Amino acid sequence: MSPWKRFRYRLEELGCRLLAWAIPRLSRHGLVAFADAVGALAFRLDGRGRTVALANLECVFGGRFNAAQRAEIARCAYQNFARTMLDLFWAERLTRENFRDWLKVEGFDELRERLAREKRGAVLMCVHQGDWEWGSLAFGFLGLPTTIVAENFKNPRLTAIFTERRQHSGHTIIAQESSLLRMLKIVKRGGATGMLIDLNLRPDQSATVIDAHGGLKMCVPLLHAVLASRIGALLVPVETQPQPDGTCRVIAHPPLEVPEGASVREIAQRCWDAFEPIVHARPAEYLWAYKHFRYRPRDPKRSYPAYSNESGKFEKLLRTG
Repeated sequence: MSPWKRFRYRLEELGCRLLAWAIPRLSRHGLVAFADAVGALAFRLDGRGRTVALANLECVFGGRFNAAQRAEIARCAYQNFARTMLDLFWAERLTRENFRDWLKVEGFDELRERLAREKRGAVLMCVHQGDWEWGSLAFGFLGLPTTIVAENFKNPRLTAIFTERRQHSGHTIIAQESSLLRMLKIVKRGGATGMLIDLNLRPDQSATVIDAHGGLKMCVPLLHAVLASRIGALLVPVETQPQPDGTCRVIAHPPLEVPEGASVREIAQRCWDAFEPIVHARPAEYLWAYKHFRYRPRDPKRSYPAYSNESGKFEKLLRTG
């Protein structure tokens, strides 16, 4: 590692530790206002991310929103992301006694009863929508401590900081690499796992290809689909809705019905299909600055963002599943 990278990583760590100290000292009103200001500033300054966000929005919603409307959605999405990340630090103030003041949970009593009745494990699924970090923390506060798959940061110092906070409500965080066997064992014992199902993976990782937004291809994880296919795990879509007053609705929707004999790709597609209407209904809460469409087919039927690339491994995955 170069001296400059070591210095940069150390500087990033110091910045995160400063946030970890300062953010919990804000009121909820102050936190929401601060997040809105940070997100709006980031939208103006982050030219690369803004370009990605606007390109994604044009491909997905080109006929529904004009350029000014897409820019406004992108700005709000930056603000939502800023609140999501800052909320992870503010969550130090959440306890099992007070979390319901801020997390308005729905559907979890029914889920817990079904898990106990059927003695099955579950995969609690989120996408990069709403406040997915608080949605994850809610599981632990509700007595559903979960093993969660998360991507590591390039800076390992940041990975340690965020892992500590993501485990605040009782979770265990594991890396994407080599997670399948561990998740199989947990779910087989009736435990719960959690993951973001719209992560963009390389075709040579544990990935499959799904159709999104009317035909755009996404290269996404298949772990949740494997768990449902192999051992009958319940697949539970979890939706989050940040509110202006600083609270957040966390909704456990009924587990998806998986047809007998469905392939892993078909299951992964069904899972995404449960979330896409949520994304389209509240696009300002989705992470558009993320490269969701990193790969495109050689003969695409839709236009793709400029950052998309062709890949032989992606073509092979398209053919084989």
